[in-house]
Amino acid sequence: MPMAKKLPFFEKLAGKAVSVTGSPWAFLTAALVIIVWAVTGPLFGFSDTWQLVINTGTTIVTFLMVFIIQKTQNKDSKSIQLKLNELIAATKAASNRLIDVEDLSEQELDTLHRFYQKLADETKSKLDLKHSHSIEEAMGNIEEKIKSRKA
Repeated sequence: MPMAKKLPFFEKLAGKAVSVTGSPWAFLTAALVIIVWAVTGPLFGFSDTWQLVINTGTTIVTFLMVFIIQKTQNKDSKSIQLKLNELIAATKAASNRLIDVEDLSEQELDTLHRFYQKLADETKSKLDLKHSHSIEEAMGNIEEKIKSRKA
């Protein structure tokens, strides 16, 4: 049974807002507003009210955008984690211990990071990074990994 494509109102709004506000037209509009505001400075004598208008406007827009951007970032992050989890789960040679690694504590993540950093350092010391590897070499490495898992 296919999943329903109904998106809650806020999710639709956030997606549309991020799409619109991330466009070149949104940037040009914002730049134009700032230019118009700056040009009108002498007309209003650079008054406190003149300054308050831009301060209030930018504060409100910033405040609202924080929540919209956070919502879309949370969704994107969750989607990426699910895709990575699927790749780990589907790859025989990969460790399933890394599925849902984002739920580990900072200390546990640091431990894993040290392990993989050591692995990366060891790999760097044994490889000349100035030369690319052939497809045949990569396939041979994969076959060796599979054979060692079966043994």
